Amino acid sequence: MSRAALDDPPASVAWRYAVMNFGLTVPAQASSFLLLYYVDGQKLSPTLAATVMACFAVYNAIDNPVIGYLSDRSRSRQGRRIPFIRYGALPSLLGFALMFNAPFSGATEPWALVAYFAATWWLWETAGTALGTGYLALLPEMFRTYAQRTGVAWRMNAVQVVGLLVGLALPPVLAARFGWGVTAAAFAVVSGVAIYSGVGALRERPEAQQAQSLPLLPALRATFSNRSFLTVVLAQTMRFVTTGTLAAGMGFYVKYTLGAPEGTTTTLLLATAFVVAGASLWPWRALVASRFGARTTLMLAFAVTAISVSLLAVVDSVAGVWPVTAAFGVGLGGMILMGDVIMADVIDEDEVRTGERREGMYFGLSGLITTLSGALTSLAFGWVSRGYGYDPTLDVQPASVAEGFRVFMTAVPIAGAALALLLLAFYPLHGQRLADVRRTLAERRAA
Repeated sequence: MSRAALDDPPASVAWRYAVMNFGLTVPAQASSFLLLYYVDGQKLSPTLAATVMACFAVYNAIDNPVIGYLSDRSRSRQGRRIPFIRYGALPSLLGFALMFNAPFSGATEPWALVAYFAATWWLWETAGTALGTGYLALLPEMFRTYAQRTGVAWRMNAVQVVGLLVGLALPPVLAARFGWGVTAAAFAVVSGVAIYSGVGALRERPEAQQAQSLPLLPALRATFSNRSFLTVVLAQTMRFVTTGTLAAGMGFYVKYTLGAPEGTTTTLLLATAFVVAGASLWPWRALVASRFGARTTLMLAFAVTAISVSLLAVVDSVAGVWPVTAAFGVGLGGMILMGDVIMADVIDEDEVRTGERREGMYFGLSGLITTLSGALTSLAFGWVSRGYGYDPTLDVQPASVAEGFRVFMTAVPIAGAALALLLLAFYPLHGQRLADVRRTLAERRAA
């Protein structure tokens, strides 16, 4: 590919890169049904299943920065990132398919099933982290200007929304007809097609391989001393607290606060948020991000989110939740659009400081830190549910439970959004400082 094509990738390259995100998203979302498969289907003890998943949550937090660091230091004729994608996709998808094709029963061979679960999860998780790290690390390298990055971001996140719906809505339906094994295998094949359809469009810049890489400890110090990174990644953690609260609490809110059946209603409400988020990506990019930049756009998105969920404090019917969920989806669209874009700015600033492109380390550590959002959401749920008297063993809950889940669905996400806004107020990489970083990089690349 010519230098001009590298500097200004055509729209076809942006779309091929974006479509790959479908192949990453579908298995990640379908893995939400692993507990259902192993506990309800394969009869594994819930305690053993939960133990395996807890261990791998810790493993996932560790392997993200380690693999990111290794990708930064890799050197090959194919590049630093492309081999992680090319050779990580197949074992990752194989591991995903095997997880849902267990040959053991938890009733008769529990430890064999635990060992199989752990081994296939390790394969899926490790190879999948290599695949995802390589994929995200190429975004700021392939798409260097703010316009290019927002252009590919709305495409890849629109594709991601489709993947979210497919990965969350279709598995139970298909599994009921064809079984979990066939369903997982089919998802793996479709995901593989999406990923490998874009591999040929991936490009790396030769100069990125020529730079020396920092040793591990200096690399960690350089990353954690970066104020821009710390403010952004903590704000992103609050984003996942906000969205995690909606996903975890909507069923309880519908059932206990509004007194309505929660099954299909909850699914449709959450789907509404995702669909609206996908539909709002392009307007966010065209009408807001192109005028105000990454920091201001992200702050506006958090503000929209906080305002929308505050309305759940007064809504008293399912009909009233629909417009609130749609408004939340608008805010979510802005948050997911700018997440990778603003991180690319941070990586550009790091190049000015260190002379290196360290996308792997930054996206890896970001993955480690943002996983804390799940723990924060769970702690908030436990505190609120206990404080307001929720007891799942009771046939009839006390009246205070209705108010408790209303508090959970409003106070927690509002606090998360408010903290994100405070963090972004101290985010230094905007205005003249960001302009200076971009100018410095442009001068270095032109030299």
